[in-house]
Amino acid sequence: MQPTNIANPAYFHKVVDCQWACPAHTPVPEYIRLIAQGRYGDAYMINWVSNVFPGILGRTCDRPCEPACRRGRVEESNAGDPEPVAICRLKRVAADLKEDVRRRMPQPAARRNGKRIACVGAGPASLTVARDLAPLGYEVTVFDGEPKPGGFMRTQIPRFRLPESVIDEEMGYVLELGARFVGGQRIDSMKALMGQGYDAIFVGCGAPRGRDLDIPGRKEAASHIHIGIDWLASVSFGHVTSVGKRVIVLGGGNTAMDCCRSARRLGGTDVKVIVRSGFEEMKASPWEKEDAMHEGIPIINMHVPVSFVHENGRLTGMLFEIVRAEYDAKGRRTLIPTGEPHAFFACDEVLVAVGQENAFPWIERDCGLEFDKWGLPVLNKVTFQSTVPTVFFGGDAALGPKNIITAVAHGHEAAVSIDLLLNGLDPRVRPAPMTNLMSQKMGIHEWSYDNATSLDARFKVPWAQAEKALASIRVEVELGFDAKTAFKEAQRCLNCDVQTVFNQSTCIECDACVDICPMDCITFTPDGEEGDLRQRLKAPALNLAQDLYVSDRLKTGRLMVKDEDVCLHCGLCAERCPTGAWDMQKYMFKSALAGSRPAVQHEEVAA
Repeated sequence: MQPTNIANPAYFHKVVDCQWACPAHTPVPEYIRLIAQGRYGDAYMINWVSNVFPGILGRTCDRPCEPACRRGRVEESNAGDPEPVAICRLKRVAADLKEDVRRRMPQPAARRNGKRIACVGAGPASLTVARDLAPLGYEVTVFDGEPKPGGFMRTQIPRFRLPESVIDEEMGYVLELGARFVGGQRIDSMKALMGQGYDAIFVGCGAPRGRDLDIPGRKEAASHIHIGIDWLASVSFGHVTSVGKRVIVLGGGNTAMDCCRSARRLGGTDVKVIVRSGFEEMKASPWEKEDAMHEGIPIINMHVPVSFVHENGRLTGMLFEIVRAEYDAKGRRTLIPTGEPHAFFACDEVLVAVGQENAFPWIERDCGLEFDKWGLPVLNKVTFQSTVPTVFFGGDAALGPKNIITAVAHGHEAAVSIDLLLNGLDPRVRPAPMTNLMSQKMGIHEWSYDNATSLDARFKVPWAQAEKALASIRVEVELGFDAKTAFKEAQRCLNCDVQTVFNQSTCIECDACVDICPMDCITFTPDGEEGDLRQRLKAPALNLAQDLYVSDRLKTGRLMVKDEDVCLHCGLCAERCPTGAWDMQKYMFKSALAGSRPAVQHEEVAA
């Protein structure tokens, strides 16, 4: 084994699993500690730098950080159903309990730099570009067909999940930085936009077209069948205020969950979700499915739509073929009919939420932009630059439908690319992140942080009373943690950014750290191939996705090997070590934003 190069910024970043999993690399443990200290404004600002919309994401994020949370892994042998820290809902705590943070926001640029940027669409990707570039002096104009900014955050996420006041507040923080919003103006020609003299164009218009379902009866019963994302937008703007009593929602994603829960609030008494896949294979987040079922909405699986049933243009129900799943050696699924009679479900309306796709009818195919066979723009996936060097894409418009936090990450990277390009640098040469390791030692055996990790199970977020929540489409369901519960949930965090750093030159190989480690994750052992070494540790390291921390050869010829996968970051090894060979050092990782410069300049790279 080669000794671990802890000078590599990626090494400890990967050990902070939640931050590594977050597309925008939000420093999760840092802001959770601040919440535990009651420093809500500080926690909010740390979030705002990374993910731009803490109040929105604290309610709606897809939470890629939570499945990565080490808490779930270290508890596997001690708890029947280990659960991660409620990272997303703690983010909301910072947003809900913060003081007025306007004075802490960047100021609009005192002078413009003469460069003009057009952003198409006012969703999370475009607004992130505007947030990053406007304070640098760029003249940023954001165009959108709707009268208010927010994109699908405003039009497709129901108000019972995301109040409009939260959207307005966080849109305001971005636009107050100096970006110009032009609402009610849909861009209908890329050529025309290119001809307006912009130095760069960013396309963040989302994936605005919902997939339809072309099966018998679709045309005849069209007035009672709606595309899910269009229907949600109509509900959001108040164009739709009621729904039939019996509603079928087709699809297994988060949009389907929003549709069924909205229908329940608009008068649907018999609302059901019907999906062709198995329950576990549904694309909806687990908590979205739980929320729907909590509200009495059944999810019926393994039913493939066959036809819409109608009488004289009036929808009466749907027929479904019942199937089962078979998998080949590579895990590919095939749906096999069971041979049972088709199932009939009566309904008055159907909401089709079977996926979304990109639609670029406004981009002329002879303007220089190339598209792949799926209709997506051909991009450099690092820079988000298209085949026209001054045109960039991000969010759902770039790589297909994802989520808000991914769109924010795209916006940050595209803003870096635009800034580099317009300053004569190569966007492919990326600026490095800011990283830092700082000892937390305050005395011989005292530390500047407290890692007395709570043994509590994950706390539940309180809900509004069901009869009140289901009576209105605008009553927020989740009430959020109060300060007391937020503190207790924050105490469940393992402080994974406070690293155990080993100094082999002062180690006397007394094995005291091995004896005291509660997780048996430190071993002193002879060298060997990684596969063999993982099996010879005090507790075998079975998670191959997590690196081992390996020292160089010690005086006895052995290596120190630490399994990062289940380390509690408790600091007992550092407290017990008689020579100070172990130290607890806080690791900070901040992604480079627009305005950063690569260490190697463009001319040097070309040479």
